[in-house]
Amino acid sequence: MSVPNELDAITRWQDRILCGDALTRLQQIPDHIVDTIVTSPPYFRQRNYNGSNQLGHEKTLDQYTERLVGVLTECHRVLKPSGSLWLVLGDKYVAGRQMGAPWRVALGLIDRGWILRSDIIWHKPNAMPSAVKTRPTTDHEYVFLLTKSTDYYYDADAIREPHVTFTEKSRMRGGRKHLHQRNGTPEQGKNSGNHNLHDGRWDQAFHPKGRNKRTVWSIPLSKFREAHFAVFPESLVETCLLAGCPIGGLALDPFLGSGTTAVVAQRLNRHFLGIDCVPEYCEMACRRLQKAGWQIPADCLVE
Repeated sequence: MSVPNELDAITRWQDRILCGDALTRLQQIPDHIVDTIVTSPPYFRQRNYNGSNQLGHEKTLDQYTERLVGVLTECHRVLKPSGSLWLVLGDKYVAGRQMGAPWRVALGLIDRGWILRSDIIWHKPNAMPSAVKTRPTTDHEYVFLLTKSTDYYYDADAIREPHVTFTEKSRMRGGRKHLHQRNGTPEQGKNSGNHNLHDGRWDQAFHPKGRNKRTVWSIPLSKFREAHFAVFPESLVETCLLAGCPIGGLALDPFLGSGTTAVVAQRLNRHFLGIDCVPEYCEMACRRLQKAGWQIPADCLVE
């Protein structure tokens, strides 16, 4: 395929919302055109979205897992070799038993050729209270980072966190009196051989943009008035897109819902491609993009 045709194929799918079954719609998309996938599929037996053939209402968890893995396997095909998948999943209790749904899906994806690079804990500081008295209240979900290869796009600098070493949150043993002092760190242990630290050159030992992103993200739940339930937080999607999608790249959400991934992608100067089986949500996502003031094609919604 010539370069112009490749570019035309990608442009055709930019900034579009496809209304229909995720697997069917994905099969219409060419190979290797998506830079990253950020999605939170319907959870097993969690909510009724009143969609035709909607995911999440399978009779058994095995059926749910098989179907979701099948959709994400098709996502694997449309993803570029350098691409990544950021998959947000919560668990479910049935008859007092925790099902382990997120990890069943993750292991199923590994069996289909995906590479699991990180399991991230999304901590929800404003999680709904629970009346349960026989176990801790759940206030987290998983974000799985999976890739097609070990050589993939990842912008660590775009999502760095503030250093804590020089702040009140520092828990350095012996306090912070040794900072900037020659021979102020122990020669043994994790700092052994770090001449910058032992010479008191702390400014050379820490990245100027902050420390590398950790695997626990504390992000509050968000609301969108039209959706009537907690939605994908924009700050969560932002972190995934900044790390996984270059500027001008194409981000896919095969379970678009109210359109959070599309809205954030546009705000960050990325293109989006969304799929959802519920016409009302496809229309809702379009309205949300328009209210946010983003320029979208007149034929954005494809039914």
